[in-house]
Amino acid sequence: MNPILELLWAFVGLFLTIFGTMIEASLTNPLTSLGDGESTVLSLGVTYQVGAVLLVGCLGGKNAGALSQIAYLTLGLTPWFPIFSQGGGWDYITEPVFGYLLGFVPGAWICGWLAFRSRRHLETLAMSCLAGLAAIHITGWLYLWAARVPDERFWEIFWRYSAQPLPGQVTIACAAATIAYVVRRLLFY
Repeated sequence: MNPILELLWAFVGLFLTIFGTMIEASLTNPLTSLGDGESTVLSLGVTYQVGAVLLVGCLGGKNAGALSQIAYLTLGLTPWFPIFSQGGGWDYITEPVFGYLLGFVPGAWICGWLAFRSRRHLETLAMSCLAGLAAIHITGWLYLWAARVPDERFWEIFWRYSAQPLPGQVTIACAAATIAYVVRRLLFY
């Protein structure tokens, strides 16, 4: 891919990740509106942040995906841009959940690498997003292990940041693959 285009996708990915942190993902059920005229909105319990990480990998490739997430981490660790979900700054490294944010870099890279290894198919993009999501969680777990988090705290963090949001994140990953498939078809690549 053209380096200028990769840089453009990296900027897009950075901004999508920042804004994705602020927006809660939800679904509407249009079938509930058939009887009383009201539709039900179901929260997925996650934000669009992980979806942005995976989407930039699928659209911009491995370099753009990794670069956007390195920029995101760099901005978030500065005291002037508290863009992480619970603030930011250099002290955020001591938080056990920082490993999941570190996982954005290999997650975006793996997603982008797999997304461009073969022809553009929805199944390929979906599998690349799921592999990227797995990389995010594995990196988070390794960070918890390396930080020597006590067992009771480990399982609390594991439940809160891996097990509980996983169904919503899988849904977001599938949506990111679908959006990437449509955009790549429209842009002819």
